[in-house]
Amino acid sequence: ASPCASVNRVLLVLLVLLVCLLLHSTLLRASSRPKLSGTPTQTLSNSTEVSEAEPVVPVVICASEERIGATMAVINSVYSNTDASVFFYIVTLRDAVKLTRQYIMKTKLKGITYKILEFNPMVLKGKVKPDSSRPELLHPLNFVRFYLPLLDIKHKRVIYLDDDVIVQGDIKDLFNMKLKPGHAAAFSTDCDLPSTHEMVRSIGMQTTYMGFLDYRKEEVRDLGIDPRDCSFNPGVFVADVSEWKKQKITKQLEKWMEENFRTNIYSSAMAGGVATPPMLIVFHDKYTTLDPLWHVRHMGWSPDARYSERFLEEAHLLHWNGPFKPWHYPAVHLDLWERWFIPDPSRKFSLVRPKSNS
Repeated sequence: ASPCASVNRVLLVLLVLLVCLLLHSTLLRASSRPKLSGTPTQTLSNSTEVSEAEPVVPVVICASEERIGATMAVINSVYSNTDASVFFYIVTLRDAVKLTRQYIMKTKLKGITYKILEFNPMVLKGKVKPDSSRPELLHPLNFVRFYLPLLDIKHKRVIYLDDDVIVQGDIKDLFNMKLKPGHAAAFSTDCDLPSTHEMVRSIGMQTTYMGFLDYRKEEVRDLGIDPRDCSFNPGVFVADVSEWKKQKITKQLEKWMEENFRTNIYSSAMAGGVATPPMLIVFHDKYTTLDPLWHVRHMGWSPDARYSERFLEEAHLLHWNGPFKPWHYPAVHLDLWERWFIPDPSRKFSLVRPKSNS
């Protein structure tokens, strides 16, 4: 063989090696990038694809292993009070995927249309500090609401619900509300209902930004947000996913999580834990307000403070935010929650009630 042909052969081998190396590094980068959701389960409808033509109401809700019965009570209340087609995106961690599927398949919920999405807590690395005051507020699923556009969601608009709510109204009325132009979400302002004000006064709840952000810190003062401005509750909201993407809301939220990780500008010892302050900062003066009856809250802040029965009958959605949850004891208005509770077929989740743990 001529020297020229030998050089060509060597060059060809080198080129093939270079291509292999490039391919290997690309694959390695892709596999090490944290994924937010794993393979979804099959939905329980005839079609696994979500059709945009049908008027579907998509609801995002989290299911943690230790509170799985609460999630199922929310789903039952939504499903039972509407004639709309509801599509449930149930977001969970890997250890609870099987349990979630079994709970649905072995109970009256087997008729719902749903998809289970697996959330990868690695995306929170370097963004959330351990805090001992209320450790449950640091559960990775508390931050799912920050990452809506990165989940495998096929809808342009979704409703997000915490697992400690009960829906008494028709969910399609909430879904069909109008968002103001340029707004990526609608929340309940903490200055809305007179009945809520009475509850807030009786339990000493915070309703302003002062209760969530540390105004001694320069980073907080530089935001220019009046500490007396009304806060809002991010446990129930309607989100325009397209607008959320456009405004890069997830990136903005992550920026404030990282800032707090470095400089402690808020803490879970303050009123709403660490998932509320970033939302308050990013959405300040940039959200549409929900009808107050679509988010009657603070029901979990005291084992004694109660709303009037008449007021609760009118409420479309009840929220037991706070430490006194209706599946534990003591808590208030247990009957309104328990009527939607479906016992866990695996018996891992059980209600705590006086004189009995079953």
